[in-house]
Amino acid sequence: MNRDIAGIEQEVRILTEKITNLKKEIGKIIIGQEETIEQLLITFLAGGHALLEGVPGLAKTLMIRTLAEAIDLKFKRIQFTPDLMPSDIIGTEILEEDHSTGKKFFKFNKGPIFANIVLADEINRTPPKTQAALLEAMQEFEVTYSGKTYELDRPFFILATQNPIEQSGTFILPEAQQDRFLLYIKIGYPSEAEEKAVLKSTTGTKKAILNKVISGQDILRLQGLVREVPISDDLIALVSRLIRDTRPETSTDSYVKEWVNWGAGPRAGQAMILTAKARALISGRLSVTPDDIRHVALPVLRHRVIVNFRAESEGITADDVTRQLMKTIL
Repeated sequence: MNRDIAGIEQEVRILTEKITNLKKEIGKIIIGQEETIEQLLITFLAGGHALLEGVPGLAKTLMIRTLAEAIDLKFKRIQFTPDLMPSDIIGTEILEEDHSTGKKFFKFNKGPIFANIVLADEINRTPPKTQAALLEAMQEFEVTYSGKTYELDRPFFILATQNPIEQSGTFILPEAQQDRFLLYIKIGYPSEAEEKAVLKSTTGTKKAILNKVISGQDILRLQGLVREVPISDDLIALVSRLIRDTRPETSTDSYVKEWVNWGAGPRAGQAMILTAKARALISGRLSVTPDDIRHVALPVLRHRVIVNFRAESEGITADDVTRQLMKTIL
């Protein structure tokens, strides 16, 4: 690190306290789902985007909306439908008239993508042409329309949801677009105690009031601090080995050779290191541990490791492959 360690630690304490307060605010509305919320915060601190998958009724949309309400940033929701057009996301030019001169001109009317936090709700319900409209924004943090490039405000996050069980009228995200998401988060059912608490809290008259407890500048500073968190060469070597072992042509694991069609690329290693650093920072630590890597390995790799048809027929998933590799590497 280039800066004074004591100064960094002081700044980390102040900012991580705000993250703790943010979790408390979210907890006013969302019961349970601590791991999912932590993974969303890791995505924010690592400066990436997240894809959330879960069956209907698990509060995916509510979770993202609640998170956005507790952060002092501009939020927009886009409901993806089969008839949604790219211009509905990016924006379009409209013809206007200068009343002083009478001259007409085109003005770019910005779409909902021009927000800090964008909820792409049910992203797999829209055709590939419209899905692709997100690609430039996600990767380059800018959009191009009629030859002109428009910068997006920072911080910028796309949080997309999709339903795993409805196939009619859906369009599977191409692997190239899935790879743009830093984490692929799967949301499970609540525990019995959590479900009882949900039923009690959502069927009465009490309404929670959320406070904005963290600013966009705080998040940008945290993103900068994430990159300052050190990671040892040994852990980088472990990450490299884990990523390379997901590829059948270079893997030393027979399980991978039998069940995997395509392995993860270098972007997966970058994502794993950045998210491990973010988890360390959220925990108030200025160093990455093997446990940080274990914690982020599944959401980093589940959309980057493509199993073959035989594996799908046997119910073997990318998560199974990752768990198998972690047994020997981590």
